[in-house]
Amino acid sequence: MHLGGELLTIGGLFLIAYVLGRLGKTIGLPAIPIYMIVGLIASPHTPWIGLNVESHTIELIATFGLILLLFNLGLEFDQEEFYGNAGKLLVSGGTYVAINMGVGFAFGFSLGWGTREALIIAGMTATSSSAIVTKLLIELRRLANDETPMILGVTVIEDVFIAIYLAIVSVVLSGDTNVWAVVGKLALAFGFLIVMFTLARFAGKWVSKLFATRDDELFTVLFFGLAVMFGGIGDLLGVTDAIGAFVIGLLCGATRYRDRIEQLALPMRDVFAAFFFVNFGLGLDLSTFGEVLWPVLGAIGMTVVLNAVAGQLVARMNGFNVQQGINTAVILVNRGEFALILATLSAAAGLEARITAFAGLYVLVMAILGPLLAVNSDRIGRLVVRPARLARLRTRLGGRRAVAAAAAAEAAEAEAESDAADAAARRAERDRQFAEEFALVEAAGREERENEPSEAASEPLPAERPERPVRQRDPEY
Repeated sequence: MHLGGELLTIGGLFLIAYVLGRLGKTIGLPAIPIYMIVGLIASPHTPWIGLNVESHTIELIATFGLILLLFNLGLEFDQEEFYGNAGKLLVSGGTYVAINMGVGFAFGFSLGWGTREALIIAGMTATSSSAIVTKLLIELRRLANDETPMILGVTVIEDVFIAIYLAIVSVVLSGDTNVWAVVGKLALAFGFLIVMFTLARFAGKWVSKLFATRDDELFTVLFFGLAVMFGGIGDLLGVTDAIGAFVIGLLCGATRYRDRIEQLALPMRDVFAAFFFVNFGLGLDLSTFGEVLWPVLGAIGMTVVLNAVAGQLVARMNGFNVQQGINTAVILVNRGEFALILATLSAAAGLEARITAFAGLYVLVMAILGPLLAVNSDRIGRLVVRPARLARLRTRLGGRRAVAAAAAAEAAEAEAESDAADAAARRAERDRQFAEEFALVEAAGREERENEPSEAASEPLPAERPERPVRQRDPEY
């Protein structure tokens, strides 16, 4: 079998991805839309570019990419954070997911594509891209921000939601109409999740013994084999290969070798995930974008508005201000790999063909718009917060003027009453002093009359009046 042409094409695609990726880095774009654009370049629907490769050539490698994406998602799941703050995380993250999921489901129904399609579209618009969120927090140097633990907590709840949601979707997409068969599949899916979550919680140290080797090559073969094997187990159980990969990643993350697994798995994830996104781009047709343009624009507007509302609500619930709510909203607005995973599942289940074009265009736009919003969150805050603050100040100022006038009148009245009381006190003191002086004069006159001689032979000399005490005149008297 000669694969020289295919290898040359795939190698050329990745070199193009490198060049476009370098250009995208200069404006802060993540890798996901770059890889999708590269897939569009090589798509059979755009032969005028000159690079053409059939999707099935790299389909198995793309499946490895999907498995490693979910494996790393489970590996990075913070169990201590989840179980230690489960109540607070469930309220914050659950509120965020519920708002986006509920309105997204109604939006999916409004498109008229069908109930299962509405469920898929709701999932696409409900959850953020944890990979893009984490990458942006690192690149924008916001890991030390007060709101960052809350943002990461929301992504933890989203990861749990994705696991449960995929289990439900796998049953719904099976197309089984027998009620008991559906109940049985749901029970099997949730039983599988419960068992794996329980093992991840309590059996970490026993599973660690399985990884007890210093040989990096054998170590890598082991965890990669487990990821692929459990992907197959998940698919055979009817809960999708993505869920199988997620739960084994969760279990591996509970071992004491988590950091070593992550160090070796991340480069593999990046390479194989590139195949997944390129493969998805290969299935896109630019000519179908026109059919989904208005639904995509509606979904984008809905996503931005809902994230603005949910971001402020979650921030207020955790005691953060408006600017921190804006920072939360613009980080969590990013959509990416999960929407493409759902589109891949829906295509395999034979659902509405327009979902693939919808997911492709939606993710392309959101993966570009999201980082641009995140980079400019401070400017957005100044535009939003300052006018609102000025309006509140004007309202408060109008009310304060009336309050100030009433307070001034009360103060003037109180001051007048105080002055009147002081004047009355001064007049009373003055009257008392005059009464004392008058009593002294009367007493002196009485004493003089008592000491006069009884003979009237000579005319009495005028008695000398006592001098009145000198005192300053009261200016108000």
